[in-house]
Amino acid sequence: MPNSNVTVCVRFRPLSHKERKGNDDKVCFKKLDSESFVFKDERDEDVIFSFDKVFYDDSEQSDVYNFLAMPIVTDAVNGINGTIITYGQTGAGKTYSMEGPSILHCNELKTGLVQRVVNGLFECLRTSANITTWTVKLSMVEIYLEKVRDLLDLSKDNLQIKESKSQGIFISGATEISIMNGSDALEHLSEGIANRAVGETQMNLASSRSHCLYIFSVQHGSTTDERVRAGKIILVDLAGSEKVEKTGAEGRVLDEAKMINKSLSALGNVINALTTAKPNHVPYRDSKLTRILQDSLVCQKILQDFQTSSFVSFSYCLQGGSSRAALLCCCSPSSSNSPESLSTIRFGTRTKLIKTLHKLIPTEVDSAKKYTPYSRDQDDLPDGTLSKAGSSQSEASDPSFDSGDHDSLRERLLSKLRLSLKEEDIDLLEELFVLEGIIFDPDSVVLDIDSACHDAASRQIASLVQAVEELTETVQELTDENETLRHQLEVAQEIAARAQCAAADRSGGALFGFVPAAVLRLVGFMPD
Repeated sequence: MPNSNVTVCVRFRPLSHKERKGNDDKVCFKKLDSESFVFKDERDEDVIFSFDKVFYDDSEQSDVYNFLAMPIVTDAVNGINGTIITYGQTGAGKTYSMEGPSILHCNELKTGLVQRVVNGLFECLRTSANITTWTVKLSMVEIYLEKVRDLLDLSKDNLQIKESKSQGIFISGATEISIMNGSDALEHLSEGIANRAVGETQMNLASSRSHCLYIFSVQHGSTTDERVRAGKIILVDLAGSEKVEKTGAEGRVLDEAKMINKSLSALGNVINALTTAKPNHVPYRDSKLTRILQDSLVCQKILQDFQTSSFVSFSYCLQGGSSRAALLCCCSPSSSNSPESLSTIRFGTRTKLIKTLHKLIPTEVDSAKKYTPYSRDQDDLPDGTLSKAGSSQSEASDPSFDSGDHDSLRERLLSKLRLSLKEEDIDLLEELFVLEGIIFDPDSVVLDIDSACHDAASRQIASLVQAVEELTETVQELTDENETLRHQLEVAQEIAARAQCAAADRSGGALFGFVPAAVLRLVGFMPD
């Protein structure tokens, strides 16, 4: 199965008026070529950084789309999922790169990635000679204060992230709107963007206070056979990392900044874990952002595990957790923002070390059921395929079947798979099916006991690790709740003690003030 690096690009926006006024056009980098530049690190030493592409301040929006996004759009139409992420400091140009100055009203030169991806999708579908019918659906959500909100239906303000074998990681209950053309898509996108959380800081008058995800699902039929291909593109406009001393955030804006920085730190931890030589655990569940992006970030370590006969790891790759991914690191060129830009550049360098698996999603439609655009739910297709596989597995494991039935079953499955996969992929799948017991190969040898025990133990360990993570989260929540209750009890006890002292003082003062001092001396209440 092919693999490739994550495509990582850096974009330097032009200097702002405020930066020009305070730093006299001084920039923090030196251009070398279209892929490399020199940047001074914290020790004031020149460091050369190289990426797949560097977009300098004179680059156009179309340059970013043509290099970064167009290949992903083409792949999505061919059934390979894709993700594009914009990352960087607040005010560095992430939202401008994604949406342009306006999603609806801007000239063609300034049109952002979102609009160009929409137009590119429909253009590919219309111009393909083999595609006759298609559907394109749009979902739009934001992660705000660690809650997933539906921007196309504000009543859904706490959507849940779930995982299935057929869909991988998905957002349960998110609104999906069928879009007929580019203009239709932009109208819905405009409504969603208007619902997004924004706020004013000293660095940005319209700072994004949430991570925004634009999700395009495409499904189409072909004239050459009865297959239906399904692909997905996720565009992720991350909220910018912030330093409070620069943004002047306070109150609710400060709370938003803390949650933004926390989720971005979680993303950095995931990247570090994926690029470590021997990662023991990848903390995808530490934030909603990393959980949603889990399928977009797959470590090459998984392939290495398979090469050393770890079947469980490779099985996971087939079930989900693979896509083509691209990262656009947006930076300020100003020397006043040099530390933040250097941090962004190093994040991109680290991300470049990740390997991804291309996830091809072919789906076959039964010959009795014809594909109808704007009517079939995309999720029904993989489920139906799985149900067939499940019934085949039960048949294959039934001892009443003789070897002839097993051979017939195997050939039926493989002949259907040959319609949508290459021959070498079929050979690999046949080996996997035999190992899993889905089909029976009379010529195959029985797996040794040690290998079978290893597979079973690995599955059990994975299950236990997940259970421990969930229990750890529950324990942490209970611990926090217990700490809060203990603090409230201490405050209440302190208030009660002060009230008792105050009451005693009032009663004692009244007594001593009423009884003559000579009497008090006689009974010993006052010292001589």
